[in-house]
Amino acid sequence: MDKLNLAKTTTDPKVLDELSRDKNFDVRWHVALNLNTLPETLDYLSRDNDWNILCNVAYNPNTSPETLDYLSRDFNVCYWVAYNSNTAPETLKQMAIDGNDDVRCFIKENPNCSEELYRYLSALELLETLSEVST
Repeated sequence: MDKLNLAKTTTDPKVLDELSRDKNFDVRWHVALNLNTLPETLDYLSRDNDWNILCNVAYNPNTSPETLDYLSRDFNVCYWVAYNSNTAPETLKQMAIDGNDDVRCFIKENPNCSEELYRYLSALELLETLSEVST
């Protein structure tokens, strides 16, 4: 089986780890999406130069909270970090402060969004709506 199909279909974490170092973008892209990829391998891929791979790492439910925190600082990836249910509440809070309205919408949908943060984001939306109406 060729490397690309292996990256798509294998359930062997050791093979996925080896493939994560492949020069071929498509191979690494599929390793980052594979649900059998271990958090350690996803952490390695979080240092990739291609933001498409970083988005897949941020989207993968096996990505660790620490790796997601690292990725949250990248504007191109923060949407997927806000969506991932492994993102720590502290990371979501920082993203809410630093982020834009679109990221905040994803944060509100995250199961780790605290009630306090949810209320803050809802109040922020209300203030922005009132500001738009009064102008």
